[in-house]
Amino acid sequence: MKSLVLLLCLAQLWGCHSAPQGQVLHYRQLNCDDPETEEAALAAVDYINQNLPSGYKHTLNQIDKVTVWPRRPFGEVFEMEIDTLETTCHALDPTPVANCSVRQLTEHAVEGDCDFRLLKLNGQFSVVYAKCDSSPDSAEDVRKVCQDCPLLAPLNDTRAVHAADAALAAFNAQNNGSIFQLEEISRVQLVPLPPSTYVEFTMSAPDCVAKEATEEATCNPLAQKQYGFCKATLTEKLNREEVAVTCTVFQSQPVAPQPQPEGAEAAGLSLDVLPPLSCGEAASPQASPPFRLEHPLVRSLHPAHYDLRHIFMGVASMESASGEAGHLRKTRAVGAAAGPAVPLCPGRIRHFKV
Repeated sequence: MKSLVLLLCLAQLWGCHSAPQGQVLHYRQLNCDDPETEEAALAAVDYINQNLPSGYKHTLNQIDKVTVWPRRPFGEVFEMEIDTLETTCHALDPTPVANCSVRQLTEHAVEGDCDFRLLKLNGQFSVVYAKCDSSPDSAEDVRKVCQDCPLLAPLNDTRAVHAADAALAAFNAQNNGSIFQLEEISRVQLVPLPPSTYVEFTMSAPDCVAKEATEEATCNPLAQKQYGFCKATLTEKLNREEVAVTCTVFQSQPVAPQPQPEGAEAAGLSLDVLPPLSCGEAASPQASPPFRLEHPLVRSLHPAHYDLRHIFMGVASMESASGEAGHLRKTRAVGAAAGPAVPLCPGRIRHFKV
């Protein structure tokens, strides 16, 4: 009996490292700075920004890895890892990301780390799998470039909430009687000297004005959503507080459902032939819904920034693993061993390393 169990274990282990004759899957290994690779990476970044319900837009910083697999009956799948950096443009800001400034190290930069699979079909890229994480730079690294620069603070800090409320009240008082409501607090930094709170937040316009509403809660959102983005500093003085606030009101945007992963199924393809990320890993049976905020102050697991982890948690459009996918799991290592080992990645750093 023990011999039989041992034999079964050896057979399973061999299945992850061998391939039946004639089943070797050939692939292309591109340079991370190849124009075709960069085109795929930019399509991935566009997908991130199109699906961001909140936080800040991201821009491409570095391509870490890329492998191009053939797809039956046609097309190719680009499996890649990319690094992104947070910009100063909010997700609601219509400014193209190419025109957005990258948040600098002195401002406590945030980096994204993403795994993508993109289908290239008829020269067009579509995302079939997305998994991201993001994290701020370490406090030690910020201190190396700026000893006195304030660090990111929790987004639900009571001082941040108070500063946002005070800034929004000041903006509404100067805005010809209109009422804007707080949507979310996006960024907070606490400055020790002089004692002050820097906060960035978004607001939305309801369908009423101040003179028509006795309570802010009686206002309903507009059919054409209108958002604004504000930067404010609340400074504490001896017996009073001073608020400085600047806001940008964006053009009205129609309320639309959140974009879903385009996927290969939309192109009439089955994804059961794509090798999973590791041996024995099952494919996701359906797409995961994007993360949504239920309240302006509900935050992600990391309290100081909007974590991409909660938007792209392995979002995919692929069928469950089939027998054919099992064969390809076995052949992936064989295919990799067949090609020459050329150090083509990671690619160049476009901005700076976090």
